[in-house]
Amino acid sequence: MNKKKILVPLGDKSYEVTLEAGILDNICEELLKIGITKKRKILVISNEEISNLYGEKLLNYFKDNNFQAHIFLIKPGESYKNLKTLTEIYDVAFEFGLDRNSVIIALGGGIVGDVSGFAAATWLRGIEYIQIPTTLLSMVDSSVGGKTAVNHPKGKNLIGAFHQPKAVFIDPETLKSLPKREFNAGMAEVIKYGVIQDKKLFEFLEIENNKNALINLTNEYLIEIINSSIKTKSFIVSQDEHEKGIRAILNYGHSFGHVIENLCGYGKYLHGEAISIGMNIAGKIAIEKGLWSQEELEKQKHLLESYDLPTEIPKINKEDVLTILMGDKKVRDGKMRFVLPKGIGEVDIYDDVEDSLFLKFFS
Repeated sequence: MNKKKILVPLGDKSYEVTLEAGILDNICEELLKIGITKKRKILVISNEEISNLYGEKLLNYFKDNNFQAHIFLIKPGESYKNLKTLTEIYDVAFEFGLDRNSVIIALGGGIVGDVSGFAAATWLRGIEYIQIPTTLLSMVDSSVGGKTAVNHPKGKNLIGAFHQPKAVFIDPETLKSLPKREFNAGMAEVIKYGVIQDKKLFEFLEIENNKNALINLTNEYLIEIINSSIKTKSFIVSQDEHEKGIRAILNYGHSFGHVIENLCGYGKYLHGEAISIGMNIAGKIAIEKGLWSQEELEKQKHLLESYDLPTEIPKINKEDVLTILMGDKKVRDGKMRFVLPKGIGEVDIYDDVEDSLFLKFFS
């Protein structure tokens, strides 16, 4: 089988991402390899839809191999990524008796991973957790890098912590149960890696044969793009774990994406769809600043749209756009910072973008 291992090198917090079709069937063996013994309690956090597909199977594996495991289901959707859900997890952790030697496993997409990771970061001042992402977006982005968070009514991911997982296990087979729209949303993050640092990946995604293979969920091609994306993220995170500098380039498309998610209401656009629109806005700003060419902007737009991702900017009040942007985590010393492309495969961070330069794109 085509098994990939990617090291995220962070000193004593280093861990491996293991990527293999069918790895969920051998999860107990994988856990033993990384020191998760049968004496340690495991709390699996998921949602109902994912649990029906994989959660019960996982619990049966644990039971058959004499692991102590319990599953707790959180409600799906961005609106439940909040402190109330976090408190519910704490209640279950207390009832199940999670101690400092226990482990939390996040089984699901980005919301499950973010909330589970923050619960692990804060329960008993921090316990180990493992990511088993089941969506393309969470595989290539949120499961790696240690960002954990819940939302605040004033903004996305405002309450959180950096807490690296013990390990990440990725089974591309789980993508076969993913709705097409969710898969496409994940492709926005893959395309993002191509724009920010991996021109070779961008060009791979442009090839019609590769595109068809990905849309048909061919494991070999899925593993190729997931592996490339994680390698880029691992390289960047290893240089800047807490986002003091270069790691901010991973936010390409995210400043405006978060604005769109917030002002259009969570749920109207999936995260990846909002990021796709945000990438198009960032690309337009880059044209205004003379950073890259119209041809490159069109190439990005065409690639996003070829995976059925939106690029059209919704009608949003300009004053509301400014309010949300100024509340963003990426604001430093009162200045908004934007990640803008200088070409396919290269971006930089700018804090000299005038409001008028981007507000004209909003109605």
